[in-house]
Amino acid sequence: MLKVFSHYLPSHTLQQVLFDALLLFLVVLGTVIFLAPPGVPDWAVFAPSALIFAVLMVGLNTAMGLYRPVLQRCKRQAFARVALSLLVSIPVAYGVFGLLPWAEMAPHSLQWTVVLLLSSLLLMRGLINQRQASSLFSPRVLIIGTGADAAQVYRDLTRPLQRSVEVVGFLRSGGDEKLEVDARQVLPAQGLLDVVRTLKVNEVIVAVRERRGGVLPLRELLDCKLEGVRIVDLSSFFERVQGQVKLDSLRASWLIYGDGFRQGLIRTFVKRVFDICAALLLLILAMPIMLVTMLFILIEDGAPVFYRQERVGLGGRVVRVTKFRSMRRDAEKDGKPRWATSNDDRVTRVGRVIRKLRIDELPQLFNVLVGDMSMVGPRPERPFFVDQLAREIPFYNVRHCVKPGVTGWAQVRYQYGASVDDAMEKLQYDLYYVKNHTLVLDILVLFETVRVVLTGEGAH
Repeated sequence: MLKVFSHYLPSHTLQQVLFDALLLFLVVLGTVIFLAPPGVPDWAVFAPSALIFAVLMVGLNTAMGLYRPVLQRCKRQAFARVALSLLVSIPVAYGVFGLLPWAEMAPHSLQWTVVLLLSSLLLMRGLINQRQASSLFSPRVLIIGTGADAAQVYRDLTRPLQRSVEVVGFLRSGGDEKLEVDARQVLPAQGLLDVVRTLKVNEVIVAVRERRGGVLPLRELLDCKLEGVRIVDLSSFFERVQGQVKLDSLRASWLIYGDGFRQGLIRTFVKRVFDICAALLLLILAMPIMLVTMLFILIEDGAPVFYRQERVGLGGRVVRVTKFRSMRRDAEKDGKPRWATSNDDRVTRVGRVIRKLRIDELPQLFNVLVGDMSMVGPRPERPFFVDQLAREIPFYNVRHCVKPGVTGWAQVRYQYGASVDDAMEKLQYDLYYVKNHTLVLDILVLFETVRVVLTGEGAH
């Protein structure tokens, strides 16, 4: 795993991205050599332009989720991602090609050939990603612990389609853990430093919760770190591998003394400018869809078209969030708040469609413009449920230290759910976002939101 702009990327994914960008760059140059008229290419212009084109196209498809592993070998998701990449990349590539400084010198056949080659590369990458990924330089990992946490760490490291490390084995801690891993992979009892040196270990993952009373060889862990071996605890491991901050392995001291959770003035200013620009652009593009939605809601169930509801925002302040009304007007006539469910009989026919396509969320762009919400952040929840969840889930109110968002990291990483258990799962993603939010992560979430909407992943 590599940390890029405060966001973790699997090493094999980064290698795939760099390889595809280099391959596309070389293919474009080769195509120019064969198809451009003799004497026309000015390589001082062609080469940098071809590199920009390759990086832009591969970067676009990275943001669209093409390089994310498809878990459980789901062919439908794999096909949807490749189709979406082709649908978006072909017109963008054609348009970008026309803006390049050498477009006027290149024949029209060169332009279409490059677009065809890009399509072939994307299709090839989509097919290759269905096979198990491996990294060119796989780090050798030692896991300390043999209990349930160690077993979970091993499963995450060896998941199909994204295996990029070599687990050398497990080393028992000083505690009385129940054996939950393959006994054949448990190493004989010996000094940690000797094991690290003998097996050429690059990383040690401490999969043990209890750390008092000599359970962990702290002195030897320090010696390993001084020799250049990376030492990772459970919270940091789950953060980088799953994109979550796991509640069951989280401690208040980790939140206080760890990195992240930056709320500086510069970040706040940049995020606000980005929110205003993105909201205005999306409002202009979505206005026809919003007008049609308003008309259909009026035809089916009459006024009102919009639904305003109190939600908890930044610092626990209550704000009024605006959405298109997707439920009957008497959905909560008894006055009791209820979780929305995936097959809620209170939802109208138009409501089912606009919920599935996330169109019901578009009026929240006005909340973004007035400053109550951000484009990206934890989804705002109703005060009634916030009080309930804050009592039952530790650290729940941490999510309120940033503005709520129209979309969020939890929405693109976790399927729709409406229960305390689902709220706990989504909170782990929200904590990851609060800890690591940057402009790059915001842009990534917006691209992922487009992919989720168009492919129907996690729709309700």
